Amino acid sequence: MLRRFMAFFSALFIALPLIAAPLKIGVFIPGQREGSPIYDSLAAGAEQFVAENPGSSLRLFEAGFNQAEWQEKLTSFVSSGRFDVVLTSNPSIPDLIEAIAPLFPTQKFICLDGFKAGIPNLHTVLYNQTEQGYIAGYLAGLISSSDLPGANAQKKAGMVIGQHYPVMDTLIAPGFEQGLKAVDPSFSLDIRVLGNWYDATKASELAKSMITSGVDVILPICGSASQGVVKAAKDSNHYLVFFDSDEYSRAPGTILGCVALKQKELGYAKLNEFALKTTPWGSAQVVGVKEGYIELLDKHPSYIQSLPASIRDRMSELIARISSGTLSFPAPKL
Repeated sequence: MLRRFMAFFSALFIALPLIAAPLKIGVFIPGQREGSPIYDSLAAGAEQFVAENPGSSLRLFEAGFNQAEWQEKLTSFVSSGRFDVVLTSNPSIPDLIEAIAPLFPTQKFICLDGFKAGIPNLHTVLYNQTEQGYIAGYLAGLISSSDLPGANAQKKAGMVIGQHYPVMDTLIAPGFEQGLKAVDPSFSLDIRVLGNWYDATKASELAKSMITSGVDVILPICGSASQGVVKAAKDSNHYLVFFDSDEYSRAPGTILGCVALKQKELGYAKLNEFALKTTPWGSAQVVGVKEGYIELLDKHPSYIQSLPASIRDRMSELIARISSGTLSFPAPKL
């Protein structure tokens, strides 16, 4: 009888999920939460963890858009020593953490959307944005090559970007262009640089200039300034594909596809990993479709209603190939 009870309780213990320890979490946003889906999702993942783990606490700090101030503000943020872990996100942040890490050797940092290995108190996770760019580019190429009313025969697509930075130049833009050319090698890519992340009027002007030159599909990656690109595309009956989050409701019938980063889910998972003391410190990981952290939002009614079955079927085939590993995109070193 005793053996039966012991076996029962052993099985029950194994079946129970591990319970994460309460954490004091700092979320450092290099920008602002409002109008920035990637940072809103980061904060939401931390908020979910705190809500599900009694005793945990969260302090969120928005550092603004002046990158010259980020290192000083990050130093000030962690100097109190009040956080078990600081969660942040931006390709530029790992270099800033590397600079201040010797000053705070016991402070743990987790940076999403960045890549740097070898720092003992830092763990980074980079989204494979070559893969993300390819998916968006492939969809843009199919849209531009289609019989949709706003498409033309010129085989030109565009990007309006906030600025040049390593992830953009080595992952996103090359991936987007590869996706276009996988549909038709004659595609060309027109990239316009805004110079900031907020000037919607200038972004609209850049988009209009592109459209006049023959571009019929644009990928905007320019923060809150993207509202200008949306207006230009909508007014001229042309099309957009979007990165990072569900943007369909902003302009149904104009925004035809969204390739999302599952930042909320990844942030939550990494905080849970930290609480369970399984974080691989000093390492840099790359995640994508196969791991469940990049997703084409192809179940949305707007996607289904706006795109013909022929395009949706081609996209489903592409995602299946990436998910199975038949088609892969090794992330270049930054």
